[in-house]
Amino acid sequence: MKKGLHLIVLLFTTVVLAAQDNDHGRLLAGAAEAVINPPAGAYLAGYDQNRKSTGVHDDLFVKAVVIANRQNALAIVTIDCIGLPYPVVQHIRDAVELKLPAGSFNAGHIIISSTHTHAGPDVIGIWGPDMQHTGTDSSYTRLLINTAATVILKAWKRKRVVVAKYADTTFGEGWVENVSDSLETDRSVAVMQFTTRGGRNIATLTNFACHPTFLGKENTLVSADFPSGFYKQMKVKLGGINLYLQGAIGGWVQPEKVARTFEEAERKGKALAAAVSSALEQPRLLEGSKMSFSSSRFEMPVNNKALEQMAAAGIIRRDISDGTPTEIAWFSIGNAIFATHPGETSPMYSFATKKLMTNKGPKFVLGLGQDELGYILKPEFFDPDTKLHAAPYLTSMSPGKKAGAVMMRVLTELAERNGGQ
Repeated sequence: MKKGLHLIVLLFTTVVLAAQDNDHGRLLAGAAEAVINPPAGAYLAGYDQNRKSTGVHDDLFVKAVVIANRQNALAIVTIDCIGLPYPVVQHIRDAVELKLPAGSFNAGHIIISSTHTHAGPDVIGIWGPDMQHTGTDSSYTRLLINTAATVILKAWKRKRVVVAKYADTTFGEGWVENVSDSLETDRSVAVMQFTTRGGRNIATLTNFACHPTFLGKENTLVSADFPSGFYKQMKVKLGGINLYLQGAIGGWVQPEKVARTFEEAERKGKALAAAVSSALEQPRLLEGSKMSFSSSRFEMPVNNKALEQMAAAGIIRRDISDGTPTEIAWFSIGNAIFATHPGETSPMYSFATKKLMTNKGPKFVLGLGQDELGYILKPEFFDPDTKLHAAPYLTSMSPGKKAGAVMMRVLTELAERNGGQ
């Protein structure tokens, strides 16, 4: 590097660190990942019952980044699975508490999102051999819990001073569509990057909404679907650990007018990585290093007799009733705000959540965050005369008509508690 250019880079880095070093201390971040492929013969989630895996096409991952300053710390985790139920999230937190010294980290500040691949193991239970038997494998669930806890611990131990940047772009024009309601499609992409002082990528967070359903029900090979191509290309472009954070995909926000092949899934994943890499060529500095975290544990009203009966029979491994325990988180890093949705939410709720965010920085809405309660749909889906596509199926896999309003009430309370920040 030429001396003058080196001086400019050093000067820029010094300015960046000064901007992100205040009373809260400099931002630190560490990241880690691990493969979580299920054994051969595992029941695959997302389509019909009795669909067993016959091998692995590409690896499934659990990926984590821990971010901290002098006063706060949190972990953001993404898992290649159909959607992790809240009780399993709690077990991962318990496992982390056992592995870290008491008082060193609040495990309640672990945020877990799922990519929703339909070529991963059944971690919920409803895709077993038939509707009378569960599809979950207890030994795999234990492996997933322990691996996720280990990855979070590794990320915690790898923390170092970082420079935090962000960018935004759009992606998916012409092929990412909301097939149930074409007027509601969010193709925005929010990106955050943590690098060393010298510019080496530690981790990136990419928030985008699209069902990973390039691979149809005829597929029996384990795959992350299009996030696999995204992971591979991001590794080539940037190195480090790169997390795909699913957005609001309820009402079937999915790939349309595309080939249903592994090759097409990989091409689109790589194209998303190219869009993210391009956006990061002109990043903006994250403002400040202040961090906050709020969450609300509450009971979600579930008005779905089929889900209640499957839970009572042990097919779904959790309690489901009119008041089903779940959680929503609202947190900030610098001038970036994040909120979780506990299922597959209509894009309307993503737009509404972002309106609650009064920051001038990036806005992240993590679908299937902390829980997978099924489709959380706008009320029109429950109208018996609705013309919204696939409404009968979507409502049959939903906690009910009240769920969206309850979720937004909790999010509004959390936003007000934090002044929209």
